[in-house]
Amino acid sequence: MREVHELINVDDPAWPPLLEELSGTGVPVEVLSGDGEVGRAGLWQLQISARSNLGGIVLNCGGLLVDSGWLRIFGSPRGNDAEGLPSLAEVNAMPSTFDPAWRPGPGLVVAHDVLGGVFVLNGGSPRAADRPGEPGEVVYFAPDTLGWTALGAGHSAWLSWILAGGLEEFYRDLRWDGWRSEVSALTGRQGLSFFPPLWSAEARQDLLATSRRAVPMTELLGLSRDSCLQFDGAAPGFLGLT
Repeated sequence: MREVHELINVDDPAWPPLLEELSGTGVPVEVLSGDGEVGRAGLWQLQISARSNLGGIVLNCGGLLVDSGWLRIFGSPRGNDAEGLPSLAEVNAMPSTFDPAWRPGPGLVVAHDVLGGVFVLNGGSPRAADRPGEPGEVVYFAPDTLGWTALGAGHSAWLSWILAGGLEEFYRDLRWDGWRSEVSALTGRQGLSFFPPLWSAEARQDLLATSRRAVPMTELLGLSRDSCLQFDGAAPGFLGLT
């Protein structure tokens, strides 16, 4: 186990070049203010260093709101705002004090999208958890298919893909006229529930004919779990807490 000062005091921290990448992107990104104490505790618990983009985000900011909050990348926000973006620690049920025995199970939840989609950084044995991809690869739980997809990239490459505009094509069939104004009105702990659901034939045929309402993200993730159990008889695994 490395001590926290070893993880923070590195010669080549990722945060300065990441800030340059964030300032140079054409994708709307809001960098939330972070809590340094929470960030340091997060790095220590995860045993990741400030050399990585993941470590840089956890240590230096409260998270990233991409595309008006369509995608929420978790960091270490200040305070305990009941409506604000949760921290990476909260989403992953990390212990409140350092526990050398704790591990993030099959993977670390690094982001949610407004639809209830979940981005996870695979742990060491994804196949044992019935998830695709390799260790250290980002995988996505899709609320329109109720299944996991490997994205073929680690965390840093995944983040660069997002900042290069990759979300536009990724969500091409799941966005509608006026989506940005609807999404920007949500809190950091809300998502959009669709009826008929995104996985239904009706929604796939005509997304514009669906109705949408803001619900707590916890409720949205719970609906996905229940749907997976109903159709496949198997839960999708840990999707994060909010």
